[in-house]
Amino acid sequence: MKPSEIRQLSDEEIKQRIKELEEELFNLRFQKALGQLEKPHRFKMIRKDIARMKTILREREIEREKTKSKVA
Repeated sequence: MKPSEIRQLSDEEIKQRIKELEEELFNLRFQKALGQLEKPHRFKMIRKDIARMKTILREREIEREKTKSKVA
């Protein structure tokens, strides 16, 4: 998922998507343990998507803190 696509989502949608990706990552690990993993490159893609989403959430949090401190 591209950062521009992520930025269009609300915080709640991003958190929900992170939860879904973490579940998918868990399932991939389970498949790997059973020897049924077909797409090993998905590990890297999912981890990067999660990191992008968490980064954007953190950027938004920092921006909110800045506006709070300016108002106070």
